[in-house]
Amino acid sequence: MNKPKPVLGFAAFSGTGKTTLLENLIPLLTAQNIRIGMVKHAHHEFDIDKPGKDSYRLRKAGAGQVLIASSQRQALMTENATPQEPRLDELIARLDLDNIDLVLVEGFKHVPFPKIELHRQALGKTLLHPEDPDIIAVASDHLADCGKLPSLDINDTAAIAAFIITWLNIATH
Repeated sequence: MNKPKPVLGFAAFSGTGKTTLLENLIPLLTAQNIRIGMVKHAHHEFDIDKPGKDSYRLRKAGAGQVLIASSQRQALMTENATPQEPRLDELIARLDLDNIDLVLVEGFKHVPFPKIELHRQALGKTLLHPEDPDIIAVASDHLADCGKLPSLDINDTAAIAAFIITWLNIATH
């Protein structure tokens, strides 16, 4: 039986810079030969199709699932007959886990799995970690001490990558 893939989330309030951090972090991890799978939660209706494109037209015509593929990539659009919040475990199961070393997750902050909390003082939001036992570290622009949790500089992407690599080595051995 295959060992489950390590899953690590990034939890924060909107506007904290989750996507920007991940955009800078992923190249550092892939440079270490870590193959990344990514799951991102969207809180609103979104569309990756463009009006007028064949896949958009076919989906709007009533196809519940449209798989578009080329030699370079593929994408599956699935319509939910009844709107429902996505389940993280079901989304991860859709990934090609044989070609992934680590699943990174943006969002799903209320689902129990290991997460790094991102916090920016300027947003004036409370910390999540006192209430969330699944937070394994806090990356912020102002906290030097997070109690028992490692405290990371949210602006030091290399240090966050090093923390993740250490965590990944522990999680996989």
